[in-house]
Amino acid sequence: MDNEHIDRLVIQRDAGLSEILKKMDQGQKKVLFVVDENEKIFGVITDGDIRRWIIKSGGLQGKAEDFCNRNPIVVDENYNVEKVKKIMVKKGIEAIPVMIKDRIKDILFWDTLFSETNNLTIKSSINSPVVIMAGGKGTRLDPFTRILPKPLIPIGDKPIIELIIDRFRKYGVKKYYLSLNHKAAAIKAYFEDQEIDYNIQYICEEKPLGTAGALKLVGGKINESFFVSNCDILIDTDYQELMEYHLKNQNEITLVASIKNFPIPYGVCEMNGGGRLSHIREKPDFDFLVNTGLYILNPTVLKYIPDNSYYDMTSLIEDVRESSKIGVFPISEKAWIDIGQWEEYKNAMKTLSLD
Repeated sequence: MDNEHIDRLVIQRDAGLSEILKKMDQGQKKVLFVVDENEKIFGVITDGDIRRWIIKSGGLQGKAEDFCNRNPIVVDENYNVEKVKKIMVKKGIEAIPVMIKDRIKDILFWDTLFSETNNLTIKSSINSPVVIMAGGKGTRLDPFTRILPKPLIPIGDKPIIELIIDRFRKYGVKKYYLSLNHKAAAIKAYFEDQEIDYNIQYICEEKPLGTAGALKLVGGKINESFFVSNCDILIDTDYQELMEYHLKNQNEITLVASIKNFPIPYGVCEMNGGGRLSHIREKPDFDFLVNTGLYILNPTVLKYIPDNSYYDMTSLIEDVRESSKIGVFPISEKAWIDIGQWEEYKNAMKTLSLD
């Protein structure tokens, strides 16, 4: 690996969280190696380390040195490939740096050493069902959705709803509930024409019930924690880790939130009292956690949803939050692909290299 590629995966120990997130997204490896002012290795940061730090600290502040793993696994230049592969399998890691005098000279990756697979083997299957809210009209994608229902909007050679299901199928999920209303017959016809190795049940709304109202219709059908996904998003995360986080923290609802960066292309004026200028922040960045539209719910929350009434997910969250615990599972900005609007759809095509 040349120095340019190594530089993409190396970050200084005093780098802030916003810089770390941007560089991790650019490197596309979900790992960064932290170095000190002398370019000697200081630690390693994975997307999981970032998530745990945000959950622990409750915010989007912090430096690399605050939450990196200071005992990274490394090898020297005389490494044995088979031993490295065994370490990767045993420790469940996808990248190991090759060191010469405490400096990184190369990085070994799982997908290079194990050419037959690009991902770590999933530890076990997830038995929880998935509810996909696929009943909306998709007016923001007009005029496409005058002809096709939004769940059947194509991304490459598959509709978005099938790509959502494919992500869960990698984790062994076999049971899916599709909440339908607008152009329900077209969605049913699509799946009836496919050879599938999973089970689909349809929840048909007689009238639009909002982003949560239709969930009342799965009451009595689901007895364990289950996933709920909007039909216009793709989430690239470890669904098993997400479910484990939900159960371990005894959440009633866990929502997946993407870290979004919003640069301001102007100097921002900050004032003291009396209308006097305090200082100007030149082109600042602001980071927020944005609701992606993927959740895990316990079946006990269905009691909050009124019968046959329009009811949004935000209303459910607010009602549950008054008496029960709601957790947030952070993911990176590029781990969330949204096709809900035309510009976002075009960006999704580029991100997935399908345009």
